Amino acid sequence: MALEIAAFSPRRLAAFLLAGIDGTLLALSLGLVALGLATLFSASYEQPARVTAQIANLSVALVAMWLVARIPPQTLMRFAAPAYIAGVALLVAVALVGDVANGARRWLHIGVTRFQPSEMMKLALPLMLAWYFHKNEATLRLRDFAIAALLLAIPVLLIARQPDLGTAVLVAAAGFYVIFFAGVGWKLLAVLGVLGLASLFPLWGMLHDYQRRRILMLLDPTQDPLGAGYHTIQSTIAVGSGGITGKGWLQGTQTHLEFIPERHTDFIFAVFSEEFGLLGNLVLLTLYALLIARGLMIAANAPTFFARLLAATITLMFFTYAFVNMGMVSGILPVVGVPLPFISYGGSALLTLFIGIGILMSIHSHRRLVQT
Repeated sequence: MALEIAAFSPRRLAAFLLAGIDGTLLALSLGLVALGLATLFSASYEQPARVTAQIANLSVALVAMWLVARIPPQTLMRFAAPAYIAGVALLVAVALVGDVANGARRWLHIGVTRFQPSEMMKLALPLMLAWYFHKNEATLRLRDFAIAALLLAIPVLLIARQPDLGTAVLVAAAGFYVIFFAGVGWKLLAVLGVLGLASLFPLWGMLHDYQRRRILMLLDPTQDPLGAGYHTIQSTIAVGSGGITGKGWLQGTQTHLEFIPERHTDFIFAVFSEEFGLLGNLVLLTLYALLIARGLMIAANAPTFFARLLAATITLMFFTYAFVNMGMVSGILPVVGVPLPFISYGGSALLTLFIGIGILMSIHSHRRLVQT
């Protein structure tokens, strides 16, 4: 009886709950989430239920992170191909029977809820490519990189067709990182770069009218200040008006006078910059930099080729999300609809991010278990 009571002691329970959890990664990601919830509270003053919903999303995401952190990387490899196949199948299902909202077919309705399968590909694609290169590590040839490029192109084209240019760019970046870290030669990269430049003209013709307008507005948003250039103009005004110290929490005029569009999702960085200023942005950038540095450290110490590729790719995905969002809000990149990681409102994106954190924790905690 005494042994049974001891088995449920607080110390053992804490050890069980914290097994496989990297305290640094958890603290940094929760620090970013805390900033996000404070900013979301200000951005959603007319709809406070969003903050409650985001806390519920966070609870689900943390449970998912905890579960994934306990799964060895060797087991994750077994799920790579099934996850990729399932993700592509769901993207095809979206193209055929997906829900249409705001002119885009991105959501799949299942039972009482709906979800965005493209979010799944942000992790399923790196898993698949890392597994493929790990499997062929000893005999990597040009053909293997060509096959990897094909595996990358299929989901990217399906996502771009929805259309969802922002997610397509993020998935393409994730796939590119795996291919790059797998050891693709600089000559091949140069050839791919030339082919990419040559494809810009036909790709321009494939873009929707609103997507072309967004890119053109990057050069001069004042051409259409109440239309395609509105997002960029208002967000840059908010970022610049924050000054050094910001206007103060809940005191953002651009935010509370409703000039900033999509202020709780894609443009939440404009709200943060207006209210917390340059100093707040330095804190935010420091947290991102420390998170990325920790992820790259885990990648450098990973025991297998698969784990190194996956950890490095997930870490640089965090960098890409933050860079693209901040660049978009600041007016140096086109508006492509990319949320700010751990800050923007949204359950699917938050779940994907914390699963990525869980994978990094798994790779770190199992770093001494070398596959035989």
